[in-house]
Amino acid sequence: MFLRNRLLSLNLTSFSSPPSPPTKSLSFLFSFNKTIAYSTRKRPHPKPKVSASRAAKQPLSDRARFAKTVLFVPPGVDLEEVTDEMILPGSNIVLGPYAGHSQIKEVEFVKSSGRAKDCPKDDRPEFAILGRSNVGKSSLINALVRKKEVALTSKKPAGKTQLINHFLVNKSWYIVDLPGYGFARAPDAARTDWSSFTKGYFLNRETLVAALLLIDASVPPQRIDLDCANWLGRNNIPMTFVFTKCDKMKASKGKRPDENIRDFQELIRENYRQHPPWIMTSSVTGLGRDELLLHMSQLRNYWDQ
Repeated sequence: MFLRNRLLSLNLTSFSSPPSPPTKSLSFLFSFNKTIAYSTRKRPHPKPKVSASRAAKQPLSDRARFAKTVLFVPPGVDLEEVTDEMILPGSNIVLGPYAGHSQIKEVEFVKSSGRAKDCPKDDRPEFAILGRSNVGKSSLINALVRKKEVALTSKKPAGKTQLINHFLVNKSWYIVDLPGYGFARAPDAARTDWSSFTKGYFLNRETLVAALLLIDASVPPQRIDLDCANWLGRNNIPMTFVFTKCDKMKASKGKRPDENIRDFQELIRENYRQHPPWIMTSSVTGLGRDELLLHMSQLRNYWDQ
């Protein structure tokens, strides 16, 4: 029960009470046909060594079973050896041996691309950041790199990022800012562009380590977010759910952000055999920044083996 208590007592939220069941209107929103694989496509990796005793397929303990179904356990970590201290605060992410240097010392805008085939052609790993317009995508990028003007920001969901933008971090890996989906005021042509060249990016980008799918914690689960996650899952694109605006803990309408997160997680638990990684963030307070960078570092280092 130690791991369960740890996970259900996260910073700035309380899941100690039993989760309320999702409404019928949400029950159809989340259906994945495939379990998401967290190794990068087209880049095989050596499997962590397994002892002979583990190879005998001994039954899992309650602790290991919980870790397997609820936590994101990275390569190189034995399920039976996961402890409370290994779980990053405000997330379900276990820190493993591949975690390494996560500080951002230098960031450089490289280019904007109107087509996936025009993106930088090198072997550097990259993380794609996407989400609904006004989800706080640009603000999160600015918070990660601690520079206010790295990505375009706007208070209106006008869909300002309508190109694939590559930012080179520490001269070794990329943050990729993708167009927001579902923006209300962009023309129909821009919506079509997202569907075509952004999907083409995901289907053909061999250097992609993972997609960071941003979810607005200040509103209930949205069908468009779940549809996007569904598409990524069906196409076997590794993803991490990044909950934004977690500092807004007072509800103006409807449920509080912590309740919205709980409802979203309930949908995830009902439809995944293995829980995808998720983390709480706030671009205002800095919540989750260092933890997200650590998570990205271990994915990146494992990919780069």
